[in-house]
Amino acid sequence: MPTFLSERYVRLQDLVWIALFAILIFHSQTHSAPEITFLVALAIAQVIESRVPFLNSMRGSIFWVVIKTALGYGLIGYTGGVTSSYWVVLMLPVVSSAVSLGVTGTLIVSIFVAGSYLSFLLFIDWSQKMLDAEAVNQLVLRGVSLAMVGTLASSLAEDLRIQTQNSRRSADQLSAANYQLEKAEDAVRRSDRLAALGQLSAGLAHELRNPLGTIRASSEMLTTAVSKENEVAREVAGFISSEVDRCNSLITRFLHFARPLELQADKADLAQTIDQAITNVEREAPEISIYKNYAPEIPPFRFDAELMERVVYNLISNAAQASPKGGTVTVKTRAADGTAEISVIDRGAGIEPANLNTIFNPFFTTKPAGVGLGLAIVAKIVDEHHGKISVESEPGRGSVFRVQIPMA
Repeated sequence: MPTFLSERYVRLQDLVWIALFAILIFHSQTHSAPEITFLVALAIAQVIESRVPFLNSMRGSIFWVVIKTALGYGLIGYTGGVTSSYWVVLMLPVVSSAVSLGVTGTLIVSIFVAGSYLSFLLFIDWSQKMLDAEAVNQLVLRGVSLAMVGTLASSLAEDLRIQTQNSRRSADQLSAANYQLEKAEDAVRRSDRLAALGQLSAGLAHELRNPLGTIRASSEMLTTAVSKENEVAREVAGFISSEVDRCNSLITRFLHFARPLELQADKADLAQTIDQAITNVEREAPEISIYKNYAPEIPPFRFDAELMERVVYNLISNAAQASPKGGTVTVKTRAADGTAEISVIDRGAGIEPANLNTIFNPFFTTKPAGVGLGLAIVAKIVDEHHGKISVESEPGRGSVFRVQIPMA
């Protein structure tokens, strides 16, 4: 469609209104300047009514009703008053009110417009003119017609508003459903990755444990066999032994991740569990200050205290590592919709937006010496508790990890 006919500039209904008013002007009763001026003013008001943003409100609707009624009243008064054939233009303010003022507002406007039209009866010299039955019937018919048009238009507008609201509600529900579907697909993909990794880890750990044991035994034999004077051989044997221990530790972490968790749920105090995790972190990172803000309304409830301590420990430890020396980490709890929420807040380096959707994936890490299993294990433990974990972060401003565990 050409630019000049686009919705932004000239709409099809604008052209229709202009054509209709052009026909009225061409067939005007007196062809006088005042009559044409009233018709042109009505045409302009009708076309620009929806184009003035600050008048697209309840007050704006009342403004347009008053303007159109005044212009129509002037046109009718100039062309014969109560006998003028231009009485139909009074339907314009009635229809406008129906679109935005509702049934009650439209009824009030219809009465107001009909009253303004009948007010021309006050200007008749009744000593020289009498209305016959036909004229009275015409007046009644015109007044009733204005009310009927307003009622019909308001009913149609109300139906349209209801349909629009239903459409918006359906769109919102569809958007929410799409969002939940995307989250479910992400969860399924993560579960598939975790399952595949679990099988791989279990098999790999089984295959590596035996040769690592042989290597360690050989390094110990080498340490015993070489003379004390051979410092290089003894140092190399020590390196072999320590690296084997490190590999064994890594394999153990793989197995912890791959092995199906068996929750030992029992009634426990969440605050005590968090305190134990904080104590362990404080031993490792004494340069970080950890503040507690616990909600007293959280009662003891059933959860695996040992695994939950591991969750909190990992989150606080990560927050401490992300914080500068002398920084602070805050641990908060609160009860929210039947869940106990744990928030771990730091003011550290933060997480890049591109990484927010992958930090819970196994083997994803931004630490030079990291393995990338810590947060994956945390997410697995939270999932086993039928809980949720989320993160909010801004680079350079810090991060907030939230864990929600059902208390029922």
